[in-house]
Amino acid sequence: MNNILIFPTDTVYGIGCRITDQAGVEEIYAIKHRDRNKPLAVLCASLAQIESIAEVNLAAKKLIETFLPGPLTLILKAKPNFTNETGLKTIGVRIPKADLALSILASEGPMFVTSVNESGETSLDDYATIVKQYGDKVKKIYPKDNVSSHLPSSVVDFTSPEIKILRQGAITLEEIKQCLGGTYANC
Repeated sequence: MNNILIFPTDTVYGIGCRITDQAGVEEIYAIKHRDRNKPLAVLCASLAQIESIAEVNLAAKKLIETFLPGPLTLILKAKPNFTNETGLKTIGVRIPKADLALSILASEGPMFVTSVNESGETSLDDYATIVKQYGDKVKKIYPKDNVSSHLPSSVVDFTSPEIKILRQGAITLEEIKQCLGGTYANC
């Protein structure tokens, strides 16, 4: 049996595995029929976990301290050790605001995670449906212990000199701009 887990986050249910489990990553792509060109996000339990795999500049740290845990994904440059292990030069990182997810991430370490659904379809959020469709494909499925927002995370890209908002989700563009101050008005 694989080491893939399905668990609720603050946005939707996620399916994931440890960042060091390359076979698990491949299996997640196969289970979802996901295009290999669409990277998986990395969920972390803390700023320390993020800093162990990604370069965190002052502006990114300001957003992390203000909005995380919560529905914000930061695209950051990967640290060399992460790039050597995964081949990825950039990664999307997030700390979910959900106790069970944080507990799993604290014990498992950073995890590659994506929504539970067939690629291109609506994310599944019903425990019984998820068990029926994925119960024989993963190691464990956790029941929901929180209310999901169903709103996607906002995505901010810090991989180039100009900070870019790639997707406005639960956190608004104005909230992000206000947090970063006038220096980052090009968001």
